Amino acid sequence: MAKEEALEYKCPSCCATIAFNPKLGKWKCDYCGSQFTLEEINQKNKKSSIKTEEIIDNYNDYISYKCESCGAEIVADNETVATFCIYCGNTAILKNKLSGKFTPHKIIPFKTEKEVALKAFKNLSKGRPLMPKDFNNPSNIEKIRGIYIPFWLYDLNINGNIEALGKQVTHWTVGATHYTKTSKYNVIRGGKMDFYNIPIDGSTRFDNDIMNTLEPFNYDEMTSYNHAFLSGFYAEKYDTEGENLFNEVSERAIKSAENLLFEDISGYTSKTLTKNSLQAKEIKKEYALLPVWMVNVKYKDKMHIFAMNGQTGKFIGNIPLDKTKTVIYSLVIFIITLLISILVSYLIYKNGG
Repeated sequence: MAKEEALEYKCPSCCATIAFNPKLGKWKCDYCGSQFTLEEINQKNKKSSIKTEEIIDNYNDYISYKCESCGAEIVADNETVATFCIYCGNTAILKNKLSGKFTPHKIIPFKTEKEVALKAFKNLSKGRPLMPKDFNNPSNIEKIRGIYIPFWLYDLNINGNIEALGKQVTHWTVGATHYTKTSKYNVIRGGKMDFYNIPIDGSTRFDNDIMNTLEPFNYDEMTSYNHAFLSGFYAEKYDTEGENLFNEVSERAIKSAENLLFEDISGYTSKTLTKNSLQAKEIKKEYALLPVWMVNVKYKDKMHIFAMNGQTGKFIGNIPLDKTKTVIYSLVIFIITLLISILVSYLIYKNGG
């Protein structure tokens, strides 16, 4: 049968499963309380952590592995590179799926814990009066998972010009005659700009709108990839080549450059963009894993997906509206607006009389 390598990180002190602790920035054993740095955990697990797992079966897009700790079957699809045994909870890092071109260049380790995502979900009701009263009840959460999402990070150079029509309107009055003069100018702004670490989701399994909204990440905390960071978390590998995402990334960068150049145009009554000749050139691209907490919420038989930036704690998702609350709120606003209008009309009428 075919063979597959999986990594399983053990505590050097008691041999229990050990996971990366985002709060400490170290690997902590929940059984004996021992803590280890990246260098220590790699050194201690250098010989014992790599295990050859026999593939039990390979069918369609799923592969099953035998858990080294309890012997149970672990099923993973082709994109999953780190998962858990549902029986003993051990992390299985499928090393061969992270080799060759699928080896990440960089990683941003998790910095927030599961409890932070749970707290953010509980606090959804703050400032949202139209949200259903019991929507943010933790019992509605079906699953919270910490996942390393595959991203391509692009460095781009933007070069070229934009053109705009600037209008300058002046007014003056001579006697009883009012004059208006409109002067039109063709305005050009141009230059070269470099953009670094523009992220784009490399997996079709995750909603791009959600992934884009989770930005920004602090890339100063990005480090060289190491398998050990995956311990205790799920992880995916990309299924879209970086070359296929260049156009989308370049459009974002060109739009940002356009906005910056357009904002530089001042001194006009109005301005309208007429031409954009900006072009993007790739400087570099890297494959990185970025931390995201995915929160699946089931409410009234409908699934709602929320996500939290595993580094910054930014929490996003679409919140449903309570129809009854929405109707009542709209009626209240309408009545208040109507009363104000009646009062203003009455005061104007009274003062005019």
